Amino acid sequence: MNNEMIANLLKCIAHPVKLDILSLLEKQEALNVSEIQMMLGCDCEQSMLSHHLIKMKDKGILSSNKQGKNIYYSLQLKEIAGILPVLQSLEVNS
Repeated sequence: MNNEMIANLLKCIAHPVKLDILSLLEKQEALNVSEIQMMLGCDCEQSMLSHHLIKMKDKGILSSNKQGKNIYYSLQLKEIAGILPVLQSLEVNS
């Protein structure tokens, strides 16, 4: 993966809710939008969560599996979960 692809990947996940979703999916095999919303305990509406999930799916970060009326999302690019602890450990002056 070249630096331009890496930059696009980082741009895609550069949102607090998206990072929270990635953290959840690192621990859970697959979740649907309702489960993600409940587990995040945030005020983010399902439509916004769905938008985030679709964007990450389009970039190949997530995969989806439709089961009945629900779409379950899981990490497609599992290695991305490994960068989260590294980024969380950084102390950056803002």
